Amino acid sequence: MKIEVKPLLDGAKNARGIAVVIDVFRAFSLECYMYAQGVKDVFPVESLDRALKLKEMHNEYILFGERMGMIQSGFDYGNSPYYCRSVDLTGKSAVHASSSGTRGLIAALDSEADIVITGSFVNAAAIARYIKQQNPETVTLIPMGWAGEHTTLEDDYCADYIISLLNNEPDPHPEYLFKLYETDGKRFFNKTNQQSMPIADFFLCLEKNIFNFILKAEKGKEAVHLIKQNY
Repeated sequence: MKIEVKPLLDGAKNARGIAVVIDVFRAFSLECYMYAQGVKDVFPVESLDRALKLKEMHNEYILFGERMGMIQSGFDYGNSPYYCRSVDLTGKSAVHASSSGTRGLIAALDSEADIVITGSFVNAAAIARYIKQQNPETVTLIPMGWAGEHTTLEDDYCADYIISLLNNEPDPHPEYLFKLYETDGKRFFNKTNQQSMPIADFFLCLEKNIFNFILKAEKGKEAVHLIKQNY
């Protein structure tokens, strides 16, 4: 098995084999929490406009969306796992537009990748088990970073962690919580950000292996949807 790391939006466009699109803060952590809250369907989209158009077509859809980390006008919720945990999503459908993760997911689906799944710490072990079972020739890990344009430590660390699981090696960044608190996680501790980026999101996104499922992206008639599979 060849493991390639191709970061950011350009990496997503050039994925091969099984593509793991990684967005720790917070898109693909949030989507796992959505399923824990009972959501029936999640439709990741590449733009806010696309999300709003789906809402026009299906008034019952719940909109999750952000730009620059902040909840957007016309959306029910932002990109926060903390606030998601207070919402009963049982049997409901959600549309999700994020600055990095969902954009990368859509781009990877248009690449040469055979399979596209989401990546985060919260289900990393399930991701590794799935990849080992599939035993592909190539795995492409895609740390999406900030807005798909600048690398971030949390996504790079998650890619490294998945590699360590695939190779049965120790976690290469055991100090990751402290490092991220000092760097890319600082924004969650800014008092002015709490409506969109609460402190709790920092810890909820960095919990490891609390969900035993993967989320696979597939194209549907109207939009891309996620398929939850236990591993």
